Amino acid sequence: MIRKAVIPAAGLGTRFLPATKSQPKEMLPIIDTPTIQYVVQEAVDSGIEDILIITGRGKRAIEDHFDRNVELEAKLEEKQDELLWNEMRRLSDMANIHYVRQRETNGLGDAIYYAKQHVGNEPFAVLLGDTIMDSVIPVTQQLIDTYEQYQSTVIAVETVPREKVNRYGIVGGTALSDTIMQLDALIEKPSIEAAPSTLAIAGRYILSPEIFTAIEQTGKGKGGEIQLTDAFQILLRRESIYAHRIEGERHDIGNKLDFLKTTVKFALKRKEFSAPFLKFLRATLAEYEGK
Repeated sequence: MIRKAVIPAAGLGTRFLPATKSQPKEMLPIIDTPTIQYVVQEAVDSGIEDILIITGRGKRAIEDHFDRNVELEAKLEEKQDELLWNEMRRLSDMANIHYVRQRETNGLGDAIYYAKQHVGNEPFAVLLGDTIMDSVIPVTQQLIDTYEQYQSTVIAVETVPREKVNRYGIVGGTALSDTIMQLDALIEKPSIEAAPSTLAIAGRYILSPEIFTAIEQTGKGKGGEIQLTDAFQILLRRESIYAHRIEGERHDIGNKLDFLKTTVKFALKRKEFSAPFLKFLRATLAEYEGK
């Protein structure tokens, strides 16, 4: 049983400057909901209520978001806004959230190592704090189901265009089914020629505690940082690692274009303004096509 989740959220968010100079990129909203709230909700929907968020300097807004705001609650109660009052209380009660600060940005592998004391000697989920999954069955739950079958590390993957493999960690191995692969190769941002497949690591994991020993033995890799993909190569010598092809759509909020696309897609799902927003998009598109 997977009881704990870790959400790395310590990155500097330089691709979203100047917006991220004073706020974490994980707090950038998709309409009215911060990105990291979707991530925490996915963990909760997968049956996990013990969550450790790895933060860094300038990330205090994340803690404030999931904390109670008694003054705000009192104001909403005074205005008799029961819907928003309930939502604010739900935010602070949705999970047992803990925080630890990464002292310096030194890669995803290093960030996850900060969870060693919290998770102890048990498997745990990792959900990247700037990646939203849109799926019927939560992607983390999909990975948990696969972990329960194989009792070993499971990595979420998705197919990407071959010309884009050099942007991702890419895996290779032996297919066990339409959705499961036993891995024998993991390469961080390979060249097109060196890529073992077009299956890219998709920001969700179920990790065995052996990952911490592997991280300890991992040197700095691409970008001068401790890459989790490199740690997986060491872990692969000790235990089997499986890839699970996700059922759902991944939204990388760390990318500006994907952020815009995600906002549009999520807006079209909102009943209160989907129809007028779609009308606006069609009119705007017609205007641009007419130029």
